[in-house]
Amino acid sequence: MLTYFQAIVMGLLQGVTELFPISSLGHSVLFPTLFGWHNLIRAQSQPESFYLAFIVGLHVGTAFGLFVFYRRDWVKIVGGLVTSARHRRIDTPDERLGWLLVVATIPAGLTGLLLEHKLRVLFSKPLSAAIFLMVNGLILLTGELVRRRQLTRRLAPSEAATATRHLAVSDRDAPAIKQLDHLAFGESFVIGLAQVAALIAGISRSGITMVAGLVRGLDHEDTARFSFLLATPIILAAGVLKLPDLFGTLGNGIRGQVLAGSAAAGVAAYFSARFLIRWFQTRTLWPFAIYCLVVGFAFTIYYS
Repeated sequence: MLTYFQAIVMGLLQGVTELFPISSLGHSVLFPTLFGWHNLIRAQSQPESFYLAFIVGLHVGTAFGLFVFYRRDWVKIVGGLVTSARHRRIDTPDERLGWLLVVATIPAGLTGLLLEHKLRVLFSKPLSAAIFLMVNGLILLTGELVRRRQLTRRLAPSEAATATRHLAVSDRDAPAIKQLDHLAFGESFVIGLAQVAALIAGISRSGITMVAGLVRGLDHEDTARFSFLLATPIILAAGVLKLPDLFGTLGNGIRGQVLAGSAAAGVAAYFSARFLIRWFQTRTLWPFAIYCLVVGFAFTIYYS
């Protein structure tokens, strides 16, 4: 049903596209067609299939790679949550970040428990994924345009004139409007709520949460960090809850492949996070937006 080569390729694809704002679920639907892997294509939209169980396993590997990358942050965050709960107050940035993540996790966590499987089956079709990939590109473009408008209002007239001549204003050119440790809990909830849209194949979890963060005034580096930290418990929980499927009949014949693919996903996620955190120190979402529009359009034409 699934070769080790397919498992490793899909694992690498999952680990990269989960963090790059280009939709891991959309790529897991579209790229088997590009590779001619008809066994995976047939299994994509079935209510119960080995492919969905396999993708769940890849999510666990991705979450593990993210946890390793942010291991020092998570030690501080968990320690801050324990201390804050014990003292019943928030005193440090780590304590505040921990509770911001808890609040942001609630909407996507509840929605995922109720609707994740249904939405995955409903939208796990190539044409649908291609269309929503274009929608994802438009979302990224909108986020950058809104941020440019916010920043030009804060710049000096000469700087604003320069900024308006460019589509993107990088964090190198203008400061953040708001720091992550000053984010309100209501704003954190809104960012988490935006993550719900990523249950649709083609909409990127990291992309839509980054756009929500940019709109709330954060810079690209802070939005990327918050997005990746937020993704870790969500992805891990979704995977762990579905792991029993792999130990049942759906996992027969693919458990070794799942381990290989998950290891590949974890390694890819680790290095993707490392690359993107550096990228967003000086660069923007524009290249990813253009990629989504071009690839989504090409696949839409192909399947129409």
